[in-house]
Amino acid sequence: MSAIAFPIPDPAILARRDAIVAGLELLVPAECLVTSEDERRAFETDALTAYRRVPLAVVLPRNTAEVSAVLAFCHAQGVKVIPRGAGTSLSGGAIPQEDAVVVGVSKLNRILNVDYANRTALVEAGVTNLSISDTVMPDGFFYAPDPSSQLACTIAGNIGMNSGGAHCLKYGVTTNNILGVKMVLVDGTVVEIGGQALDSAGLDLLGLIVGSEGQLGIVTEATVRILRLAEGARPVLFGFDSSEAAGECVAAIIGAGIVPVAMEFMDKPAIEICEAFAKAGYPLDVEAMLIVEVEGSEAEMESQLARIVDIARRYGVKVVKESRSAMETALIWKGRKSAFGATGRVADYICMDGTVPTGQLPYVLKRTGEIVAGYGLRVANVFHAGDGNMHPLILYNVNDPAEQAKAEAAGNDILRLCVDAGGCLTGEHGVGIEKRDLMRHQFSDMDLAQQMRVRAVFDEQWLLNPAKVFPLDGRVAA
Repeated sequence: MSAIAFPIPDPAILARRDAIVAGLELLVPAECLVTSEDERRAFETDALTAYRRVPLAVVLPRNTAEVSAVLAFCHAQGVKVIPRGAGTSLSGGAIPQEDAVVVGVSKLNRILNVDYANRTALVEAGVTNLSISDTVMPDGFFYAPDPSSQLACTIAGNIGMNSGGAHCLKYGVTTNNILGVKMVLVDGTVVEIGGQALDSAGLDLLGLIVGSEGQLGIVTEATVRILRLAEGARPVLFGFDSSEAAGECVAAIIGAGIVPVAMEFMDKPAIEICEAFAKAGYPLDVEAMLIVEVEGSEAEMESQLARIVDIARRYGVKVVKESRSAMETALIWKGRKSAFGATGRVADYICMDGTVPTGQLPYVLKRTGEIVAGYGLRVANVFHAGDGNMHPLILYNVNDPAEQAKAEAAGNDILRLCVDAGGCLTGEHGVGIEKRDLMRHQFSDMDLAQQMRVRAVFDEQWLLNPAKVFPLDGRVAA
């Protein structure tokens, strides 16, 4: 298998680097501009660390006006721009190119307003996901999307990739929790789309922007929904003798019309890795585990749990362990939220992000294990089972090019499997460069052409986050 390809840098742009940097120096103060090679290397990759490119320069604007000025300048100069949040993208969505300027939003980190009456918050795009909940929680509110990287990831990245998290089963992903954005277009034009209202008139441009992976503009502010905290919440651990039984249980719970607030899956390798790190009390004598969380009043939680436990028993559940304290609950979720980091202590890995119908989980889990074993590698499965968003972690040695090629090939086979099972290539990590060349497996040439025409309407020269999402040989004119 060949490595993921990058476009050849434009020698004319590289030759004008000093002039481009000089122009940027006129737009932002020195502390907002990164130009030395050593400092630029901090931005050469994201969480898809197998691929790296040192950018031409890095700009960290402090406000929308500076973002607008930088984009207008780059557009006039024909310079590519790579939007960047916190760099936690697992699909390579923020990896730059040598002839591109990275525009990061880390300095746009203020919560501008909280409107409890309308249950909204106005935040800058560099605000971390978790900081919104931390701000409003003392008043009994929270921001629902909670990806595992919520301590570090920004609202800008969440919007770019339409991120979800463990609790998206009940509360939805980012697109369900964003009401409006302020965005800078490629030529520096500032637009405002949506607002505090739940539904805005006209075309659903907000739905187009969320999940567009930084190819339509750079979001600088967002109006987000904040929700009332539930009266109570309680996670329960369920242990099974096989991954297939756990997958069948998930499908049966959803099929019964029960919607827990979260339903997470771990197989034995993932359980062992997370328990060694978090000491969460996970059962080590099972092949698969579900974390099912319900919320509401005591009566509501007891009623839901009774139905869920009854379903689990039909599928031979071996362990049922209910949290009885806030400390136990925190530990249970610490183990799950730490899964990616804990796995990194054991081995290098590629984290996949395919989504399948819940009824296909048993089959896809079985085939995933067979696919990875066929390449002589190991896999740890941990994912959002309730909505079928799978995250197989394919373990390999990053210093062995042959193993890396095998890991990537196995990942591609798993993603094709997800699509063939009635699912899709991505649930929340985005396409980036990782899945770019698989887009034709899910979409026809006509589908892709239409998507690229929409993209080109916003950015005719394809300067914003180029070489992402779409196959490199498939670009079309507006």
